[in-house]
Amino acid sequence: MNQSAAQPASRKGASRAADIPADILAALERGELQSATLTECLALNQVTLLRAVFPKLPPAAMQQAEAASQLGILKRMASIGAILMEQLGAAGIARCQAHPSDTVRGWACFMAGMRPGLDLSQRLAAIRALADDPHFGVREWAWMAVRPHLAADLDTGIALLAAWTASPSERLRRFATEALRPRGVWCAHIAALKKHPAQALPLLDALKADPSPYVQDSVANWLNDAAKDSPDWVRALCQRWQLHEPAAATRRICSRALRNL
Repeated sequence: MNQSAAQPASRKGASRAADIPADILAALERGELQSATLTECLALNQVTLLRAVFPKLPPAAMQQAEAASQLGILKRMASIGAILMEQLGAAGIARCQAHPSDTVRGWACFMAGMRPGLDLSQRLAAIRALADDPHFGVREWAWMAVRPHLAADLDTGIALLAAWTASPSERLRRFATEALRPRGVWCAHIAALKKHPAQALPLLDALKADPSPYVQDSVANWLNDAAKDSPDWVRALCQRWQLHEPAAATRRICSRALRNL
């Protein structure tokens, strides 16, 4: 997860699980506090949090959550989202989305991602507020939750996300590229974009001079992904971008994009 954008809280947070104070961990697991670091997000017991936030869930649902707690973090989040969707229905998305806990809002991302009956445009509309969440973790869960849908219909997904590149929010502009990285972190690769990265040019060209370092890093990482399979294409694109006095942002993106070539 990328924590380079503004932190959700003023406290520094722990960088090692062993350093999380007991009272902080307890508050995280009661849903009273947001995680300040990825370490805290990973360390909290999601079953304890689920029980605190939704104490009336039936025993069978809690047993499913206990089983999910043994999974990796992405599957754990998705599994609890599925449990909540089954128990609460679509109305549960709003309940989770309004919660002060970033992990609970993360569950809302996966609920929105798996909600039945939505086309891709509707699904992106449902995830938009979560993609623009002030918390770095929620923003990551948002793109992970809808990435499979985007990958399944790339042409439509790219066309829809192209509009996001013009958003006033740097978080939404960053989502447009981060959600479709060819070799995205913690998720399945997108074979079509590894083979034909030019398909994403409507997104990349729109953001090649973005003023936000948060967005610049995502574009550079997208190209760094692509360079593992199509190095000549990435070199040529960066060369094209840097003709005719490129912006400082473009130079920074290209430098980072080519860092492993």
